[in-house]
Amino acid sequence: SMNFLPGIWWSLPLVLVWATPPVTSSWWYMGAVGSSRVMCDNVPGLVSRQRQLCRRHPEAMLSIGRGVAAWTAECQHQFRRHRWDCNALERGQRLLGRVLLRSSRESAFVHAISSAGVVFAITRACSQGELKSCSCDPKKKGSAKDSKGHFDWGGCSDNIDYGIKLARAFVDAKERRGKDARALMNLHNNRAGRKAVKRFLKQECKCHGVSGSCTLRTCWLAMADFRKTGDYLWKKYNGAIQVVMNQDGTGFTVANKKFKKPTKNDLVYFESSPDYCIRDRDVGSLGTAGRVCNQTSRGMDSCEVMCCGRGYDTSRVSRMTKCECKFHWCCAVRCQDCLEVVDIHTCKAPKSAGWISRT
Repeated sequence: SMNFLPGIWWSLPLVLVWATPPVTSSWWYMGAVGSSRVMCDNVPGLVSRQRQLCRRHPEAMLSIGRGVAAWTAECQHQFRRHRWDCNALERGQRLLGRVLLRSSRESAFVHAISSAGVVFAITRACSQGELKSCSCDPKKKGSAKDSKGHFDWGGCSDNIDYGIKLARAFVDAKERRGKDARALMNLHNNRAGRKAVKRFLKQECKCHGVSGSCTLRTCWLAMADFRKTGDYLWKKYNGAIQVVMNQDGTGFTVANKKFKKPTKNDLVYFESSPDYCIRDRDVGSLGTAGRVCNQTSRGMDSCEVMCCGRGYDTSRVSRMTKCECKFHWCCAVRCQDCLEVVDIHTCKAPKSAGWISRT
């Protein structure tokens, strides 16, 4: 069972990312059109509301699967220099599930980035004509005005409102069954993730007129690269606000009165994170034994911090790199292959390197 994992996206990688046939294949066509009930009933870990949405929008499941791939890669990028590196999904889903059973900063970030990834993927699918239920933003029609003057809406504006609406219905369905503190925290962070994608919607324009002059402009709204959303949520992770439930159980209040009240854009969490130094199933920690560290860094990826004071091993390896690159007019860069010898530093394992489990 995968019911320990929040929302639909945790079960989707198995069904839609690792084993999804091409959209053009007859298998997917039959699955989407002829037997969406069978397909949706066989996705593990869904609540009834999610199954209903799956049956109603079977083609959207493919988009959500792409969203899973996007947010997983972005999470791993943002945490690449940290003890917890968001790689538990690849090395055992139960580990990432353990992380999310806690009410920590890491859980807050994962809920936000995963919710954002689903919004991004659904919105992109709408613009590319892959979903029957949506298309380009129908509200962006006719003439409008901005700081540069008048312009006409044209092209295909990303229909982010639809992406947010469907993602909210799908992702939040599991949390809406409960009214407890964890559900409220997850709903808050899910919404922060969705808002982050919309934050980077930008207006793009094309000029028309004599010699390309901008006497006439056609404009549309487009989502920014998903990395911008990831970078923004990473800052929110670092500034996440610890909260406690208020007395009537309807919302949050800050745990430390010295800090400001969280806004809808902030990430919130209840409990402090473990240090992730050693392998511990109960908190979803893989430990840092064997992780590559940076001997010259003073940040989170330094050997002192990454290895938790246990020390590190150094091995000398040879690798091929591009060198002596020269620009040739016009328009090529030619390089030579050079053999480079580098030292790789990896964290030592603790003296007892097995799994810790309190159960």
